[in-house]
Amino acid sequence: MNIETALKEAMTIDGALGVALVDYESGMTLGISGGGRDLDLEVAAAGNTEVVRAKARTLEALGIKDSIEDILITLDRQYHVIRLLSRGGSQLFFYLALDRERANLALARHGLRRIEGEVSI
Repeated sequence: MNIETALKEAMTIDGALGVALVDYESGMTLGISGGGRDLDLEVAAAGNTEVVRAKARTLEALGIKDSIEDILITLDRQYHVIRLLSRGGSQLFFYLALDRERANLALARHGLRRIEGEVSI
């Protein structure tokens, strides 16, 4: 599936507020869906790029050889899920913001994992 289709699929996840596909080397978005006045996905993409970089540096400093599958940030009213693409050498991640009252976190993670596995870059 192409990027646009993948983003549209992610927006069908219950509680989805916005989604972006981000290059964490540059912090640039390859695509965005949703968001709006209360959720600036460009700003979120740039900020979450720093989260991914910091976690990768920490794992390296600790000598942990595992790769990051996803990172979860829990807010009072939202979940923010950062899902790294598992393809060799890719430096991309999906960023998905969810309304905490409407989302099922386990199903959202499962759906994003499925989309990540099917997207073609």
